[in-house]
Amino acid sequence: MKLIAVSLAAMLWLAGMVTTVVPRTPQNEWKADSIYTIKIPAGYRDWKLISVAHEAGKLNDLRAILGNDIAVNAYRAGKLPLPDGAIIARLAWAYTPSEENNKAFGNPQSFVAGQPTNVQFSIKDSKKYTLSGGWAYAQFNQGQSINVAVNATCFACHQAVKDRDFVFTKYSH
Repeated sequence: MKLIAVSLAAMLWLAGMVTTVVPRTPQNEWKADSIYTIKIPAGYRDWKLISVAHEAGKLNDLRAILGNDIAVNAYRAGKLPLPDGAIIARLAWAYTPSEENNKAFGNPQSFVAGQPTNVQFSIKDSKKYTLSGGWAYAQFNQGQSINVAVNATCFACHQAVKDRDFVFTKYSH
């Protein structure tokens, strides 16, 4: 427990030390995040699907989990830990009833993706991110990075799946 607290404190300190700012222009293909200098990868929405999810509770959103080629190839091969260079993207939208579908079916049974809420990234680099199990985490809301302290808390939750390389998502065949 003490190691987790010390690691979290070190990550928060490090995150404050490596803050970067990228001017927002249409020419930017990457936008910087302040924790571990994470950036939104260009073209991530064209990555392959790993899985989908519905998060109930206060978030109540629909999620698509995508991966770059390194991540998807490892998932398909059943390879854990995921190799360095693997990137997992989690896109989230509001969980919204589909009035048209519900009217057609006569029951409130259909839900669709509503407004986008955020996108999160997990980036694997076992040498660079040693304090967080080889992973860096970032969340962007409307293209902008969220609070560094919030991103730094990701690893604590991912401890629950340490035996799966700190990754919650399983591959949907």
